[in-house]
Amino acid sequence: MSLTRREFMQILAAASVAGFSLNNAFAADDASKEGSKTDTKAPSNPYELPAFGNVSLMHYTDCHAQLMPIYFREPNVNIGIGSMKNQVPHLVGEHFLKKYGVAPGTMDAHAFTYLDYAEAAKKYGKVGGFAHLKTLVDQIRAQRPGALLLDGGDTWQGSWTSLKTNAQDMVDAQLALGVDVMTPHWEMTFGADRVKEIIEKDFKDKISFVAQNVISNDFEEPVFDPYVIKEINGTPVAIIGQAFPYTPVANPKHLIPDWSFGIRDDRMQEMVDEARGKGAKVIIVLSHNGMDVDLKMASKVTGIDAIMGGHTHDGVYQPVVVENAGGKTLVTNAGSNGKFLGVLDLDVKDGKIADYRYKLLPVFSNLLDADKGMQALIDKVREPYKKELAEELAVCDDVLYRRGNFNGTFDQLICNALMEGLDAPIAFSPGFRWGTTVLPGQPILFEHVADQTAITYGTVTRNEMSGETIKNILEDVADNLFNPDPYYQQGGDMVRVGGLKFSFDPTAKMGERVADMELDGKPLDAKKNYPVAGWASVQDTIPKNKQIWEVVADYLRSKKTIGKVELNTPKLKNVDGNEGLVV
Repeated sequence: MSLTRREFMQILAAASVAGFSLNNAFAADDASKEGSKTDTKAPSNPYELPAFGNVSLMHYTDCHAQLMPIYFREPNVNIGIGSMKNQVPHLVGEHFLKKYGVAPGTMDAHAFTYLDYAEAAKKYGKVGGFAHLKTLVDQIRAQRPGALLLDGGDTWQGSWTSLKTNAQDMVDAQLALGVDVMTPHWEMTFGADRVKEIIEKDFKDKISFVAQNVISNDFEEPVFDPYVIKEINGTPVAIIGQAFPYTPVANPKHLIPDWSFGIRDDRMQEMVDEARGKGAKVIIVLSHNGMDVDLKMASKVTGIDAIMGGHTHDGVYQPVVVENAGGKTLVTNAGSNGKFLGVLDLDVKDGKIADYRYKLLPVFSNLLDADKGMQALIDKVREPYKKELAEELAVCDDVLYRRGNFNGTFDQLICNALMEGLDAPIAFSPGFRWGTTVLPGQPILFEHVADQTAITYGTVTRNEMSGETIKNILEDVADNLFNPDPYYQQGGDMVRVGGLKFSFDPTAKMGERVADMELDGKPLDAKKNYPVAGWASVQDTIPKNKQIWEVVADYLRSKKTIGKVELNTPKLKNVDGNEGLVV
């Protein structure tokens, strides 16, 4: 049983302060070099965050339509290669704790790592939930008049209610939460017409939808406002939007056929300079690039004060300070699933940032009362689907999770369901990083299945593929994840594979990472065809078939009780000493 709020506060009073120390200006070494003061005192309540400076921004990202409190396990495999090896955000478990001086067993250790996950989750309870997030946002705003709330995207997609309401549940929740500015990614999977409808009707004069890197295919004109300038306590602050650059590749292009995406560094520099020319004293990029891409962008584009990022779901404890030709840029990433709220406080003097404070606050639902108005909105939208969502399908002895470079236990169940349901010896399931966690012995509800599968193109497929094609697919996805140049990475994780055994070298070149492929103990024949089950095809047209949530739900109903989940993961090579991996 999870702790009550009263019990939680009692633990806080006695807990080590290491998990809740404020993160401060330009890290310890910069503080000593430049004279920045480092406040190491921690309040007894982690949400008592002392106000600082005169410009404040709050940031959440990648909530994936999770209106209710959930469990979410952080990864134990998040490998960095090349210059990214053993660097933020590619640190997991004890390596993460050591980097930031977080004490094991604290709430921060639980929030930011997978360590002792099941036991800690039972102790500390669920995270997130928009009613609890609303309480925290309002509290921070009360301490910081004029503070802006930034939404990093991947907000409209990821739950049954968002799918069924065509994202209206999340749009209404954003408005109730008080979002000021957002940028997109999975929002595009509802189609261009729906995106424009929401911007022109629901968001009009309320939420700024910004993306400098989306242009029309025909005349190469901006599709959305590239930025918005808002005044915070007399200081003009520009928020420049950066949508996910590879949306038409990672998601169906036919849903947004007239729009072109990309990183567009040159245009970003133009927008920074333009906003400065219009009087902006602070430049913030609200990004959905992914952490590694943001770090590279920060090194190339000058004049950006901070990049508040998303897409890769990394909970980055402190900003990474990146030096470039024009100065320094802070780079942050605020996790996923409504689990965190980032708070950036800036002390702006004479038109320049003199100092800053940053805290990435874990949103522990037991510690924050639910806002009554937001909870009423959530209850109303869920009411028509309550019975469906609450169906108990099965129970499992394992923690069911998704995050990790190569597989997760819930992904394994999806692969097993595909192979059994579509009578195929091999299954591919996308390496999505969204999807909630289920604890051992907790009933697996239909809602949990929907959390893993609810997309607008969820039809399952069964195709005949040659061994050569199978290898090429694996190599292509591998390069999206492990290309040594971040600008060629598309985020997400490696495609999950059912049935097929193989080895994998993340340090190898394109076309040489996947080897030793076997099916049923026999080498895969490059020229032979094999049935392969899958889902979430980005093709324009595919044969009619069941939706993935139907296949998975049927599989779980038939099993009822599931013991330990046997993960099918590749044999990894050349990963010794990599701190993004704990064996």
